[in-house]
Amino acid sequence: MAKTEEEFKEALVGKKVPILTLDNKWHRLFTQSEYSAQIKRMESELNALLKRQGKVNEENKEIKKLKKKLMDDIVLAADELVRDPDNKKLVKRQEECKRLLEECNEKLDACEEEMVELPRQISQVNNRLMIATMEVCYRRLQKNTAELREIDDWIGNIRRELKKKIIRKQEKEAMNHQLYSYMHDIFGADVLELFDMQYNPEERYRQSQEAKAAKAASGKAEAGSVKQAVRTDAEGSADAGAAEYRNENGEDALKS
Repeated sequence: MAKTEEEFKEALVGKKVPILTLDNKWHRLFTQSEYSAQIKRMESELNALLKRQGKVNEENKEIKKLKKKLMDDIVLAADELVRDPDNKKLVKRQEECKRLLEECNEKLDACEEEMVELPRQISQVNNRLMIATMEVCYRRLQKNTAELREIDDWIGNIRRELKKKIIRKQEKEAMNHQLYSYMHDIFGADVLELFDMQYNPEERYRQSQEAKAAKAASGKAEAGSVKQAVRTDAEGSADAGAAEYRNENGEDALKS
């Protein structure tokens, strides 16, 4: 069942969410297809707010510097006017400084108001982006989990089939051993050699029994037993030998 936006919002209550676009790990969460227009739009909006916040902070610092300079100029002009009250140039400079000082105060008020509002806006957009991110990641988690179940089922089926094949292989080896023993007892070794039997069931059976004994002695797990069976197949060339044996004997029987 998919999570709703309200559930994600509840999960974020009281949590301090980092600014996502400033975190490199956040960018790695998305594939090309998951980087939707909605997420891209919110990312751009958040980056614009962050850029504006940085600009406002810088402007606030510059205005404060200018304000301090203007206040110093007003004080200096006032001191000079005490000594020379009729100096129109000083009066004009003082009035201009006062006008600029009023502008600075207005700009500072606007900056401070914006500096209070911007973090709230940044937090809202960042939280919306977080919710969109959680939805994308949650869908991917669900998809991956479903695929993992399918893989687990496939592995389970393969293991069962492998066990069946191993048992079937052992049965065929035992059967070949019996057949060879009976043929040896009935026809004798000289007769069997006439058929040029390249597949030797006796050797094959001996190797199989040694493999079983080694497995029982070492107490290997299922994976180890499978590897041993594969190694035994490789050493005995079972499939190729058995196929060649059947082909050659079948052709001889038809000829006779």
